[in-house]
Amino acid sequence: MTFPMSRGVFSCPEDAPRISAAWQAVLRGAAPPRDLLRHPVDDSWRRCLHGRVDPGLQHAPEPLTDAQLFAARQRHRRLLDSSAPALAMAEELMAQSGAMLILADGEGMILEARGDAATLGRAEHIHLMPGSPWGEQVCGTNAIGTTLLLGHPVQIHAAEHFCEGIQRWTCSATVIHDPRDGQILGVIDVSGESRTFSRHTLALAETTAQRIESALAKQEMASRFRLLEASIEHLAADRGEGVMLFDPHGFLLRSNARLPAALAAQGIVLEPGQSCRLAGLALGADGRPAGPLPPGLSAAWLQPIWAGGEVLGTLVRIPLPARTGRPLVLPSPGAEDEVGFARLVGDSPALAAALHKARQLATARVPILLQGETGVGKEAFAQGIHYSGVGRDGPFVAINCGSLSRDLLASELFGYAEGAFTGARRGGMKGKIEAAQGGTLFLDEIGEMPLELQSHLLRVLEEGELFRLGESEPRKVDFRLVAATHRDLRQEVAKQRFREDLFYRVAVTQIRIPPLRERKEDIALLARHILQRQAGRHGRPLPELAPEVVAALAGHDWPGNVRELRNVLEGMLLLGGPRLTGEDLPDELRPLGGADAAVEGLLDESERQVICQAIERSRGNLTQAAKALGIAKSTLYLRLRKYGLSRGSGAAAD
Repeated sequence: MTFPMSRGVFSCPEDAPRISAAWQAVLRGAAPPRDLLRHPVDDSWRRCLHGRVDPGLQHAPEPLTDAQLFAARQRHRRLLDSSAPALAMAEELMAQSGAMLILADGEGMILEARGDAATLGRAEHIHLMPGSPWGEQVCGTNAIGTTLLLGHPVQIHAAEHFCEGIQRWTCSATVIHDPRDGQILGVIDVSGESRTFSRHTLALAETTAQRIESALAKQEMASRFRLLEASIEHLAADRGEGVMLFDPHGFLLRSNARLPAALAAQGIVLEPGQSCRLAGLALGADGRPAGPLPPGLSAAWLQPIWAGGEVLGTLVRIPLPARTGRPLVLPSPGAEDEVGFARLVGDSPALAAALHKARQLATARVPILLQGETGVGKEAFAQGIHYSGVGRDGPFVAINCGSLSRDLLASELFGYAEGAFTGARRGGMKGKIEAAQGGTLFLDEIGEMPLELQSHLLRVLEEGELFRLGESEPRKVDFRLVAATHRDLRQEVAKQRFREDLFYRVAVTQIRIPPLRERKEDIALLARHILQRQAGRHGRPLPELAPEVVAALAGHDWPGNVRELRNVLEGMLLLGGPRLTGEDLPDELRPLGGADAAVEGLLDESERQVICQAIERSRGNLTQAAKALGIAKSTLYLRLRKYGLSRGSGAAAD
């Protein structure tokens, strides 16, 4: 942003003797002379006097320690990355010029200093160096601190500095504005000893600031493009909800046509537009919204948008009731995006034992091997371990080792350097292992990993470092490994299809996830849960499950486990009516010869057992039992009379 060079912006070196005399008079108690000092300097001196800044100050406060400076630079990584090319260009212009270029943050803390080597050395005597604060309230009138208060370019020369130790310096500075909202991000300053004074240094500062603002704008556009690209499916899907997409800073990027109605239905007062910003949705260092949220906006409606192990923004889904007909039964807020243990429904002893072990191991940073058949929910277990244990604030990165070719899996896991192979992305690519830094890497179907890649993975686990393809320097990595397989890895080791040393490394602890046929008491509850989620997803009313359907589901072996059950119920929901009966079952689940008395008897007995189990789990509460079975309470009473059951333990009623 260019600021017009109005009168009073530039210093006049020929006035230096008179300004020095005026400064001496001020020290003796006189007021600053308005007819001599430029307005920016006059106002600054008065602020310094009011704030009791020490005019005899010889240098800025002691700089930060290396660790503190590193932390400060990490907080301002966006500004530093965008400034690097402009600083490098300006540095070439200043070599052996007797001047130095300084980048400071929005509080006046110096983050970077470059330029003439001799000048950099002399600047350290007044602590004009990275890690030192140069706010006006700390160091008196100076270009860095004063331009922050004014918000526009300023030159401060020699005796115009309020503090004595800085008066042999000259400096020109201007602010750097955030292209998103115009807020001040930092300062560019050109400094040197007073003999190097030039009006052109202020132009150099402005030009450099403009280049940095341009780089910030390009970076912001690229970031928003990535977020939109990662969110396109969510924005295109029509789930009967109002949708808003926010960037990491809490700015609204997109919304759908249903949003106004959804906001009104929930009683949320919000005016979405291009300038809409919710500070509570700005992401903190942990990748989570900082909060608090506006009144009426539930945290359960928030969904982080991930890409490459990084949170790019936040999607907000606001439920919208149907206007006519039977009300849609929408999933509970965020149900479509349940992660981890929340996706595992059931209270059978087999599932409870596996969950108990998983929760125990989640608190320890050790590799975990999940064993179970296809479709049992291994990734849901892995997510549960991640989100409830150590590293939960880091990313959860998953990759299926059996779905990619050897070469593609190698590049996806380890990443590659620029030019590592034909078609390699410019600048190279970070692999899934690096993307999981500080979090969890989930290697699904690890038993399918080619042998030649297993040795590379073993080195990563043992040494805590990896080599990108085409690179010779290792990169340090720190993550928790959760692996999964449907194979018996011990047999794979015996057949020399899996490395024995890798097996002992990934299987430090093991959890067996039970197949659905070993937890049939969970099927009725699980079926209702799946139907509720699918009904909300497809905008359908939640159907009632006839008892014969519950019995048929409980009597099936489910070789595809929960995934197969979900597919069956989704098909029934889309093709059936408000009540799903035996006629809606797929052929493989229908009893043969429906009129056959023996088959009907087996079906009745299966249904009787399911009802007994539901009543036992609800401790005789028929309302809860009917809800778990997915039937009306009146229907449950009819079945109780049919089978001669009571609300007690399931024994025959007297």
